[in-house]
Amino acid sequence: MTKKILCPTDGTPHSMLAVAVAAELALKYGAELSICVVNVAHGGGRGPLINHWSDEEVAKILADATAEAKLAGVASVHTAEVVDREAASGIVGYAETHQIDHIVMGTGDKRGLSRLVLGSVAADVAGRAHCSVTVAR
Repeated sequence: MTKKILCPTDGTPHSMLAVAVAAELALKYGAELSICVVNVAHGGGRGPLINHWSDEEVAKILADATAEAKLAGVASVHTAEVVDREAASGIVGYAETHQIDHIVMGTGDKRGLSRLVLGSVAADVAGRAHCSVTVAR
């Protein structure tokens, strides 16, 4: 049974579509909805870790996603920033730690060579997650 849904977002149109799908599922199942941003950390070693987004950018992404979920009818949305070196591991780690039983996420429109070179966070999450994963398109 679905009681906790996680929707990772990066503010792109693909991820905002996933927020709408996650909100619909949360309403249908009476489930809690959590929205997270994985702020990928770059660097380290001899230099400092630098997050991909500033605190202000993260706040805006989460606020926009929360507004989308509330517009769909979800009364309460939990939000979180996850800092990790890799988006997929951040998502899966958050889901495991918070006992999420369904992840809903978007995916870009990668085809051909760009798909082979860039890979897919959604595919990586689907392969590593302990719970159901819905990819919204």
